[in-house]
Amino acid sequence: MIKKIIALIAVLLAAWSYFMMFTSDMQVKKLDKIAKIISSTAMEDKKLNSLQNTQPVQTSAVETVVQGTSTKDKEIEDKLRALKEKAGNIAAFNVSPLYKKSCSSCHGNVGQGIIGPKLMGLSSETVLKDLQDFKNGNRKNYVMYGLLGNMSDEQLVELSKEIGTFQSKLDEATK
Repeated sequence: MIKKIIALIAVLLAAWSYFMMFTSDMQVKKLDKIAKIISSTAMEDKKLNSLQNTQPVQTSAVETVVQGTSTKDKEIEDKLRALKEKAGNIAAFNVSPLYKKSCSSCHGNVGQGIIGPKLMGLSSETVLKDLQDFKNGNRKNYVMYGLLGNMSDEQLVELSKEIGTFQSKLDEATK
C-alpha cells in the first residue's frame, strides 16, 4: 500500500514538473518577445538621432527626447539582462522529454539542483551507478525509488548519458 502511495506521489510530482517546464518555456518565449521590442525601440532611437542631425533648430527638444529614450531603453535592457540572469540556464540547452518528465522537478531544468542535488558536472558513470542503486534499493529515497522502479535499464543508461553531458552543453551554450 505504501509503495502505491509513493508511486502516486511520484507520478504527481512528474506531472507537476511537466507543467512547470511548460510554463518555463512560455516565460522564455515572453523574454524573446521583450528582446524584440527592445531592439525595435533601439531602431527608433537611430531615427531620432538622424532627426536631430537634420533639424538643428529643435536640438534641445530632440536631445531631451533621445536622452530620455536612451535612459529608458538602458533601464529596460538592464532589467531584461537581470531577468535573464535570474532565469539562469533554463534555455541554455534542450533536455530530453524523459529528463523533463522524471528529473527536472527536483534536479532543475538543466541539472542545477532545486530540492534534489545538483547533477551538473557529474559523470555519466557516477549518475548511472546512483540511479541503479536507487532503483535496486541500495540507496534509500522513496521518491527516486518510485520514479525509477518503472524505468528500464536502457532508460537509466539514456538518462545517465544525457546528465553526463550537461556541463559541457552549458559551457558550449555560454561561450
